[in-house]
Amino acid sequence: MNIRQAKQELINTVKAYTAKDETGAYLIPPEKQRPLLLIGPPGIGKTAIAWQAAQECGIGLVSYTITHHTRQSTIGLPFISDKVYGGTPYKITEYTMSEIIASVYDMIEKTGVKEGILFLDEINCVSETLAPTMLQFLQYKTFGTHHLPDGFIIVTAGNPPQYNKSVRDFDIVTLDRVRKLEIEEDFDAFKEYASANSIHGSVMAYLTLRRDNFYSVRTDVEDRYFVTARGWEDLSHLIRVYEKQQIPVTKTVAGQYLQDPVIAEDFASYYALYNKYKNIYRVEDILDGKVSERALEVRNAPFDEKLSLILLLSDALQQIFRGLSQEKAEQTMLLSILSDLRAHLKSGAEPSAAGYIRGEKNRIEETLRSEEKGRLLTEEKKRSLRGVILAIEELENRLLDESENRPAGEAAAGMRAADPAKDFADASAWFAARENSRQEEIRSADAKLTSAFAFLARAFGEGQEMVIFLSELSAGKWSMEFLTAHPNEAYYRYNKLLLLQERRQELVQDILELM
Repeated sequence: MNIRQAKQELINTVKAYTAKDETGAYLIPPEKQRPLLLIGPPGIGKTAIAWQAAQECGIGLVSYTITHHTRQSTIGLPFISDKVYGGTPYKITEYTMSEIIASVYDMIEKTGVKEGILFLDEINCVSETLAPTMLQFLQYKTFGTHHLPDGFIIVTAGNPPQYNKSVRDFDIVTLDRVRKLEIEEDFDAFKEYASANSIHGSVMAYLTLRRDNFYSVRTDVEDRYFVTARGWEDLSHLIRVYEKQQIPVTKTVAGQYLQDPVIAEDFASYYALYNKYKNIYRVEDILDGKVSERALEVRNAPFDEKLSLILLLSDALQQIFRGLSQEKAEQTMLLSILSDLRAHLKSGAEPSAAGYIRGEKNRIEETLRSEEKGRLLTEEKKRSLRGVILAIEELENRLLDESENRPAGEAAAGMRAADPAKDFADASAWFAARENSRQEEIRSADAKLTSAFAFLARAFGEGQEMVIFLSELSAGKWSMEFLTAHPNEAYYRYNKLLLLQERRQELVQDILELM
């Protein structure tokens, strides 16, 4: 299976293992909840899907690389304990709590979330001395005498032996106690993930043209060379930051992430070409409806160049749509806060709007700290919460700076006279201004999308280039979220037209086959 299918299987497992009956008992008893074993090449996202599944299911996650642990840190340290059996005192050996089990309880204490995933990576690389302990843990969910809390699911991962010399084959006894999922690299699955996580357009354009370079492992007499999905994603993050700071992305930089000099050099050359196309065809101008004759010359360009421009347009739009999605999430949270503020001011429970707003900011900051510790938040959610915190600080300062109703003494002390009606009116006006700005950005994004369609229609008509652009939009998380909320006439017109053409071709083919 590919990584997308494995993630769905993991989510289904979480739902099944955490399902309870009417008495609150787990439908599948914890001792019958087989651990999952994810076996696949390094760097394809096995750890990432564990985090994503936990976040989407609203549970916690504790992650360990088991090869970093000795038997002592895994089962705990021995100590002498006094016991009495049959009236006779004895000194016996007991063990402190395992560091791994303790970290699960720490996560529960910090977040209050009592269900989660314990992810153990490189499970098939444990030492000979630790192997029996791991077998006991997979079967009974215990390290020594300490039990993994009910509600926590064990997910393990490992690499096939061709990728790691330290791999030990599991025997039948072990395999009979786990659910084994064999995962293969798959660019199409990565592309879906990339759309939601804003992988840089140059990376996706390059991999669309050079699919064979998405995942590569080769060996010669001198060394082993490899390129993984993890390498592409990490390089993508660096490229976005380097571009903001105007730092060049060179072959040397690419080679630090793509551990194959041939592919690293090829990508670095393509990245330079990608930016050249961006400047030649002036993507920003195209989206603003300013199409030059030079840009229209792309109709005569090689297919690689056409595809690069299409993906440049798509990436630029996706970044706009992603920003709008974050703004919508922030506005939704702020609207809820203002609704609660109004209720508090009416009831007289909170005489100071600025004081209530400050309390909400503190509450959200604490939520952010707590849920970050448990790794419960997606990157999008974290960005939205940080944006709301900044917005609340702005509103608080605005309320405190309104001084027309302050008596001189209170103004000097930095205090504000209580005026609930005016406070709420000021807060509402501030929110309305933000919303008006957001609506203007939505109209601008819609116009840019329409301009992109107009350019592609002039340059390529309704050919394969238009089909590729429509496919990119339809596969993009942020573009589809935008189009669902704000239907774009050009998108639906061209999409419908191409679907009709496709259906017409299918009918012609059916007739020819019958004849």
